[in-house]
Amino acid sequence: MKFNKKNISNLIFVILLVLFFIPNTRGMMQIFLTRIFSFSPGIVKVEERAQVLSYDWKLHGVNVESTNFSVSKNKVVLVNYWATWCPPCIAEMPSLQKLYNDYKDKVEFFFVTTDDDPEINKFMKDKHYYYPIYRSLSEHPKPFISKTIPATYLIDKKGNIIIDKVGAADWNTSKVREMIDKLLEE
Repeated sequence: MKFNKKNISNLIFVILLVLFFIPNTRGMMQIFLTRIFSFSPGIVKVEERAQVLSYDWKLHGVNVESTNFSVSKNKVVLVNYWATWCPPCIAEMPSLQKLYNDYKDKVEFFFVTTDDDPEINKFMKDKHYYYPIYRSLSEHPKPFISKTIPATYLIDKKGNIIIDKVGAADWNTSKVREMIDKLLEE
């Protein structure tokens, strides 16, 4: 069989397709492809922005102290809903970790999950992540109602949701960083 560009691309396609049907490689392939096709999240138009009206939200700290979301009132906040079993969540985690590394002293970060503490701690240790993980102990504030994960919200000091992204994104982009810097200056 002669190998030309068409045969090689067909062979690669078949290999990728087969890898999706092998249980041990399916998750890795989903994560890999999601990272390739993840882009910077879009900014919500001013007239379409929802607002956080209630900051009363009790959170159990998994790897940090438990808290109430009210500590973030009048601050720039990033809330991310995720799970250890979710390939799109795992795909965006490296970019969120980089963002957290650079803004942890300026922005309030809340990574919220429903997973159990031992499972989360093992995941964090294996992946070398160290951002603050929480589980909800009370009802979520109204704007955070997505039933899909990952779901991420960037909130300004007045409680306006500037970014409302459902699905994986690349959070470590100049667009996101410029927006955060602008919000911090306000």
